[in-house]
Amino acid sequence: MTPTFNKVHNRFKLNGNSFSFEDLKEVAYSFIKEGDLFEKEIGDFLSDWLDNNDFILVKTSGSTGQPKTITLSKQAMVHSAIATGDFFKLQPSNTALLCLPATYIAGKMMLVRAMILGLEIDCVQPTTNPEFEIKKHYDFCAMIPAQAEKTIQKLSNIKTLIVGGAQVSPKLKQQFKGLKTNIFETYGMTETITHIAVKQINDKATNYFKTLPNITISQNDKECLVIDAPQLNTTQIITNDVVKLHSKTTFEWLGRIDNVINSGGVKLFPEQIEAKLQSKIGPRFFITSEKDETFGEVIVLVIEAEDNTLNPAVFSDLTAIQTPKTVYSIPAFAETTSGKINRLKTMALVDCYKN
Repeated sequence: MTPTFNKVHNRFKLNGNSFSFEDLKEVAYSFIKEGDLFEKEIGDFLSDWLDNNDFILVKTSGSTGQPKTITLSKQAMVHSAIATGDFFKLQPSNTALLCLPATYIAGKMMLVRAMILGLEIDCVQPTTNPEFEIKKHYDFCAMIPAQAEKTIQKLSNIKTLIVGGAQVSPKLKQQFKGLKTNIFETYGMTETITHIAVKQINDKATNYFKTLPNITISQNDKECLVIDAPQLNTTQIITNDVVKLHSKTTFEWLGRIDNVINSGGVKLFPEQIEAKLQSKIGPRFFITSEKDETFGEVIVLVIEAEDNTLNPAVFSDLTAIQTPKTVYSIPAFAETTSGKINRLKTMALVDCYKN
């Protein structure tokens, strides 16, 4: 019998205490009235989850456009939690750590997984360097790359870690090698109720994302990923992500179609060039393009720094057409509400500096 959103697993624990569905309403109220900011956010979500509606309203991160509020079915969120539990073989009474804000879908889903699968979840303040009990073992946790990097010495306490919200750099992947933790990079978005596919990135690393149970994929005529997940969404989800398909359940992510640069008839994916430069440039940066009379578009690099001086050796692994023709510097990048780089707004600032 499939679990439903209006019931809580009898093995569920929050911060070491067992709570029923009705008990959690009191917990939510307490968090909202007396908790720290991150606990108020948890309380707000629990209050929404426990109300009489069969849906919740969720904010998107704004990384690929203007942040917006969308409606998600609570039962679809339950199905997402079950798919994650099945894929990672999570069992009732397994321990979990919430160190992401409950304002966004990734944090919300950690709580849903706990309530539906019967996990014992501890909640800590969602900083870039989250503090958690180093002597305690956790079976499951989700982090953004910055958190995983800051807590790398403590990751051995976590059996399975999923990392999402931003690309995992080659440098960080290298640091993950040799850790006992099973570390997976995730692919997903708010509209897909967090991840719909994962790939292991440490000892059993692979280049391919593998979909979760009951999810199949295809491509449209633009070579963008199309997701068929009937338990999560009643219609197919057409993404802006260009992929290379290996089967109906495995794919390789190449980049976003709205970022693709056509230079002299050659399609270039900024994300692939950025991956080659990640370990060689310290400050934050990104690859974009500007108009060129000869090639149509040429590659440029934007760096978060006081000046644009870079050693030419930084670009030694790039082909001539991949090598930035110009390097622009700006003291501070524009960001989305979730802390990701807002490329469009940052480029507008660059234009101001040029002028």
